[in-house]
Amino acid sequence: MKEDGDESKKDEENVVGYHSNNVKKVRLNSTLAALLDDPILADVPKNPTLSHVDTLISLELGSAMRISVLKLDGTAIDVPIMNSATLKDLKLAIKKKVNDMEQSKMGHRHISWKHVWANFCLAHHNEKILDDNSVLQDFGIRNNSQVHFVPYVMSKNSRRHSRRRKHRFFHGLNKCA
Repeated sequence: MKEDGDESKKDEENVVGYHSNNVKKVRLNSTLAALLDDPILADVPKNPTLSHVDTLISLELGSAMRISVLKLDGTAIDVPIMNSATLKDLKLAIKKKVNDMEQSKMGHRHISWKHVWANFCLAHHNEKILDDNSVLQDFGIRNNSQVHFVPYVMSKNSRRHSRRRKHRFFHGLNKCA
């Protein structure tokens, strides 16, 4: 009999603990939602990661920069990155930002970033940035700079960028005619 009493008491404690944790989570989520609705925090995404919040804080302190990325459809997205960022860091930030935007607008939509980076590169003032390890500031990219996508294809043999395949294909057709 005593064991049944102990078991029911433990079950009650588990239920109370479960409800207590749920109440805390609900309170935390509602507080977080209220904070994110504040116009001052408009640039913070709905599900921020610690690294993204850290970058935004660095942006406010001046040790990060906001880059405007002009897409091929003419729209631009703003991406915050650290001042010491490389092209690879910028690509990862663009990927995260675009994926978050697509997720919030249309649900899950897969973008093949391997295809994107195999067919396009980023450019600043018509200078193509090709090396993933190059520091962006070496190309004159500063806070509020704009980069844009440029069609560019890597050749399979050298793993270096070459002229676009489409142009090579049509160029070969013109020789036959």
